[in-house]
Amino acid sequence: MGTAAGNCLGARLRGFLRRTAREYSFSHELPLGGYLTAMAGFGGYTAAWAAAVRLSGRPLPERPEPWDVALTAMATFRLSRLLSKASVTSPLRAPFTTYVGSQGPAELHEEATTENGKETVGELLTCPFCMSVWVASTLGAGQLLWPRATRAVMGTLAALAGADALQLAYGALMDKATGE
Repeated sequence: MGTAAGNCLGARLRGFLRRTAREYSFSHELPLGGYLTAMAGFGGYTAAWAAAVRLSGRPLPERPEPWDVALTAMATFRLSRLLSKASVTSPLRAPFTTYVGSQGPAELHEEATTENGKETVGELLTCPFCMSVWVASTLGAGQLLWPRATRAVMGTLAALAGADALQLAYGALMDKATGE
């Protein structure tokens, strides 16, 4: 393809993407380009893990064991909240977010920064649901490459999730017992 044809195709693609974004979001400013970049990044991330698993020569399991699914779910929940909401991990999110206030025990409410293309990363970093996709993929790959170490980490994260639930239950019982 010649340079002129490539430039024409690029211009048409950019025009198509701008029209699509405008028609899709109406008056809302949605970073569709950022989302597209994040999807491509996630595709590359999972492709790299898949290549590493393939190169390791380890066979894939026939199907996931129910215990592993439950452990992965609990570990994913805890690590996703730790990364996206915990006050102690706020320095990781600070370049892409703005502090709004507290949100529950040891958690923060932050909003994505809208300047300099940081919005998509800020949304990813403050959304435990978004973060869980990356965390679950990482833990799944870890189970294939380093099963014992990954299960040990997931067991610790699951225990932390259980401890958090017990702390909240204890606090609720104390509030009820003292009439607060």
